[in-house]
Amino acid sequence: MKSTSCASANFNFNKMQSKSDTYSLIIDVCLAGQRLDKALSLSFPHLSRTRIQGLIDTGQVDIIPHRKISSSMKLVNNDQITLTIPEAEEATPPPQSIPLDIIYEDADLLVINKSAGMVVHPAPGHREDTLVNALLGHCGDSLSGIGGVKRPGIVHRLDKDTSGLMVVAKNDMAHHALSAQFSDRSLSRTYIAFVWGIPYPQQGTIETLIGRHPRNRQKMSVLNQGGREAITHYKVLATFGNCEETRLKISMVQCKLATGRTHQIRVHMLHLGHPLVGDPLYGRLPKGAKALWSESIINFSRQALHAKEISFIHPVSGKVMRFLSDLPSDLAEFAKL
Repeated sequence: MKSTSCASANFNFNKMQSKSDTYSLIIDVCLAGQRLDKALSLSFPHLSRTRIQGLIDTGQVDIIPHRKISSSMKLVNNDQITLTIPEAEEATPPPQSIPLDIIYEDADLLVINKSAGMVVHPAPGHREDTLVNALLGHCGDSLSGIGGVKRPGIVHRLDKDTSGLMVVAKNDMAHHALSAQFSDRSLSRTYIAFVWGIPYPQQGTIETLIGRHPRNRQKMSVLNQGGREAITHYKVLATFGNCEETRLKISMVQCKLATGRTHQIRVHMLHLGHPLVGDPLYGRLPKGAKALWSESIINFSRQALHAKEISFIHPVSGKVMRFLSDLPSDLAEFAKL
């Protein structure tokens, strides 16, 4: 059994939990009067509050003196709490031996360079051959459990046909810390997009509400009300095309996300009037483009979007981590236009 006080909860979490872990906590004046779930999240910061609430609800928390336990109950001085974290359950998706482009890996996280065409999460129609299946096959027992299940912690997603960098957590503590950075916008992500036309102004910020399209539920849309805040900082890096009409040119645009909404860059570029080349959902081929561009550009097989850079604070070392990814071969062809 491992013990802590409300003043300090400093454990070695790198080798959680091939077996159940049990922790004890004696409430003193600094935690007396707090809700049970809040007191435990303060004392065990490697566990998210949602995870702690789940442990409470499944009977993994005991208190002396004994009384009815709930997340919202108020604690009193000298309460003795026992918290048990069960052995992580085996993940439901099957692990698969699928090659991965791993840019960085340690005991707490991985940085993956995802290829275009790979689905991140298993879903109807894509139960296997996903990034999660591949990570389960690669990581094996080094996954200590996210929310009590041996699975990788997906902090943010990339669409199936978007390539580039993703950070993935291996344990609850890393997942909780990285998710917090995603929420407070200290986890930084920069993309390269190829769009039709030349955005004007060539550098700026798009700030809108984004939500589900009112008529097509497969699409997202800029909304006047009811959506979620979405902010994209963009900058035109280069333009291509031997034509006078700017709408028929192609621009390489750097997009830095301040928020992380579904299809955010694709929707924001469309909102500017400059949809991504090859985008099957939001793309619009400009009239006259077929006469100017090669068939490989006109029929580009995916949205021309790549997650080029990611930076975050390592959840254990506190070190600023920054990673870059070159354009894949299909997008690198645009630079030769």
